[in-house]
Amino acid sequence: MQARDLVGALADGQAWSGSELARRFGVTRAAVWKRLDELRDAGLPIAAEAGRGYRLALPLELLDPARIGALLPAALAARLGGIEVHWEIDSTSSELMRSAAGRGDLSVCLAEQQTAGRGRRGRAWKSPPLCNVYLSVLKRFGQGMGNLSGLSLAVGVAVVRALESCGAAGLGLKWPNDVLAPAGKLAGILVELGGEFLGPCHAVIGIGVNLYLPAAVRAAIDQPAADLAGLCTPLPTRNAVVAALLRELAEVLDQFAQSGFAPLREAFEQRDLLRGCALTLSDAHGSQAGEGAGVDARGALLLRQGDTIAAFDSAEVTVRKA
Repeated sequence: MQARDLVGALADGQAWSGSELARRFGVTRAAVWKRLDELRDAGLPIAAEAGRGYRLALPLELLDPARIGALLPAALAARLGGIEVHWEIDSTSSELMRSAAGRGDLSVCLAEQQTAGRGRRGRAWKSPPLCNVYLSVLKRFGQGMGNLSGLSLAVGVAVVRALESCGAAGLGLKWPNDVLAPAGKLAGILVELGGEFLGPCHAVIGIGVNLYLPAAVRAAIDQPAADLAGLCTPLPTRNAVVAALLRELAEVLDQFAQSGFAPLREAFEQRDLLRGCALTLSDAHGSQAGEGAGVDARGALLLRQGDTIAAFDSAEVTVRKA
């Protein structure tokens, strides 16, 4: 009995006794208990109900390439370089970076759980099994890495549009790569580049979206966090969220490949959470304070300091309390 098999039985949210699960999979009840404990330790919200058995805290859908493909426009489904789903992997982005040479444009990698999910500047991304969306897409560009400024901001626009189409409201973007809801961070974006600075190159776009954060996982996160379960009624399935992300990503990436970030600047600024805020920016040259003044046509953050405005391509941003 593999963990995936057990989760598949529990995925509908109904209660199963240990004896029923043992009979279904031809194993002992002790083997069932051991596997359930492993899944709980990984962060899956499995409840034990006296007299009824075990059930998930809410129904969860296993990722399915066929279901995702059926939710996409036929032309887009045909364009994808393939949709692969891993039960467990270190990182979906790491997998695409390792194998980029042999993959087609818009190759998609998903995982039910990650053991080494990561965000910007190497920060860990909490990746409990089945609760969220862990998605990476490989996109090929002909113009070289030097012309991809603002790509992570463009992806942010696509992610917000996708989640809004799933029923989420009140979302905003924090430069350069966070999608925030009123309660906290809902999604994160990490863009990694490979190839030539002035020639053919590729970007691996990693996206993590919180669909349902178990209490134990939420408590382990070092910043306020939000999930779609708290924003959407009914809660969309993970396959539907993935399909929405792929639809919006394909459109935005095509636009970016043609014209760069500039045409998407207005869409970003409509959701810019840092504009008008008192900020402290830290980079290799030290710290500077000022007021957020939007972004430029390349996606650089603009900081107003008195009568001057400075542009920053990379920096750590802190919002200063009033």
